[in-house]
Amino acid sequence: MTDKVVVITGGSRGIGRATAIAAAARGFRVVVGYVSNKTAADEVVAEIAASNGKAIAVKCDVAEESDILALFKAADAFGTLGALVNNGGIVGQSGVRVDEMSAERIQRVMAVNVTGSILCAREAVKRMSTKHGGKGGVIVNLSSVAARLGAPNTYVDYAASKGAVDSFTVGLGHEVAGEGIRVAAIRPGLIDTEIHAAGGEPDRAHRLAHMVPMKRVGTADEVANAIVWLMSDDASYVTSAILDVSGGR
Repeated sequence: MTDKVVVITGGSRGIGRATAIAAAARGFRVVVGYVSNKTAADEVVAEIAASNGKAIAVKCDVAEESDILALFKAADAFGTLGALVNNGGIVGQSGVRVDEMSAERIQRVMAVNVTGSILCAREAVKRMSTKHGGKGGVIVNLSSVAARLGAPNTYVDYAASKGAVDSFTVGLGHEVAGEGIRVAAIRPGLIDTEIHAAGGEPDRAHRLAHMVPMKRVGTADEVANAIVWLMSDDASYVTSAILDVSGGR
């Protein structure tokens, strides 16, 4: 699959980073999308290159359509698009109730987590759909168990955005199933990544680990393994599906 390119948004850290490395190990050329941390993105590219893989880093805020267009233009120059991982996502400050949220916070969360994912998928479908002369491919969206749990008193807006991702996954999957494209989503549970620090609670995952039936947090690698399985031919009959990677939570 050395001619196949995967675009991974939010690919410089956490689940995105682990997915980039795992995809490269399976022969994908990797486009690492990142918002601001160029150093971290370059480190991912260097790690992939050290293992004889191919990767590039492209700055992209998925809340900006122009950035998304530039990201896919870079991917076009790198090879044939075979997969998209919509991993870019944000949370607002944790512990904020809905009656305390600003419009700006809600709009930013939706712009990144929902609109950004849909626009990236739009660009991927244009390239991968047999209707448009493409060779097919896979789109994997990153949801969250928060979509089921609602995240009350924590970040209901984030949970709502991931509920939208779930609906989008099912609908788009049906829309392009006959055009060589499979669409699926992963719903991670409590995973040991930096997103909790971004919400102001760096120890949140470990603090809540007792609520997980497995009694532990998950790792970015465990989520990445599920993502690259969905990207592989081993998942050839899987579409419009949502897989929980949550230790049973």
